[in-house]
Amino acid sequence: MTTTRWGALLLLLLLLLLLDRNTTKGNLSFRRSFQQLQDRLEPVVVGVIYICGWSAILFVIAIFVFVFKESLPAITGIGTEIAAGEIEVEQLDLVEFTTSPRWIPESSKKPAFGILALIVGTLSVTFFSILLAVPLGLGAAVYVSEFAGNKTREILKILIELLAAIPSVVWGFIGIVIMNPLITNLSGEAVGLNILNAGIVLALMSVPIIVSVSEDALRAVPDSFREAGLAMGANRWEMIYKVLFPAAKNGLLAAVLLGIGRGIGETMAVLMCTGHSVNMPTSLFDPVRTLTATIAAELGEAVRGDLHYHTLFLIGVVLFAFAFIINLTADLVVKGVRDQSNV
Repeated sequence: MTTTRWGALLLLLLLLLLLDRNTTKGNLSFRRSFQQLQDRLEPVVVGVIYICGWSAILFVIAIFVFVFKESLPAITGIGTEIAAGEIEVEQLDLVEFTTSPRWIPESSKKPAFGILALIVGTLSVTFFSILLAVPLGLGAAVYVSEFAGNKTREILKILIELLAAIPSVVWGFIGIVIMNPLITNLSGEAVGLNILNAGIVLALMSVPIIVSVSEDALRAVPDSFREAGLAMGANRWEMIYKVLFPAAKNGLLAAVLLGIGRGIGETMAVLMCTGHSVNMPTSLFDPVRTLTATIAAELGEAVRGDLHYHTLFLIGVVLFAFAFIINLTADLVVKGVRDQSNV
């Protein structure tokens, strides 16, 4: 009986060894096949990534070329036949375009295409929104990064992402339905659609971007920086102000500049909340019109091929110039900060 049991155990051990050997061979064969497949697919994946990277650049270039091409007739002149053999040339006065506050494109007497009031309206709304959004965004980022617990942090990050996902038209609706009567009651103005309304709404739209980027920048600072600051006798706020902010300055600057870019490029919310009036503002309670809102409101009604139509595309070129200046400024500021840090 004992011999039979020992024989069964030996047979079982032999079977296990055979199975393990076959399994090992199978795993080695599978790994070898997978590695070969990976080696074959690697050039394809690299090529796809290369194409995607260049396509993003080409798309931006193509958009700029299209917008510039459509705006060119406003600069070079548009010929209109008014009688047999008689052609009238309409051409935009670039000096008036950049320095005049009068925007009356549909005037039957003499149309005016000055965008100075539109530029001032855009910058005033953006500047006021950034004044509100930067303290709120940085403060929220500091709380989420340094003070909130793990569960609270996850909940807040989800809420911030939800805020960022709210459509612009919903924010505009909030500005009309909620902010408009509040501003009217507080200020005594007849209408509450003005710089104050649009700035508050735009600040609420920019805060999620500033919070997300700033929080990532603060979390990227090594814990050793925090420990060193506290070990030298600094309290929590001194450590944040004198250690974390300088260490994360590149990311914080990027967050602010992204907020500015969001403000200049926003269309629907400012179209609904500014009052959409061509005006050189003197206070926060004045209605204004922005560059983006002008394009959105008038491009669908402009006659294709006339001076008004091509001038709207020229406004698009101006917006491209603003975006380029903001990005160039961001690069120069970040580069200057890095050079100063390396000294």
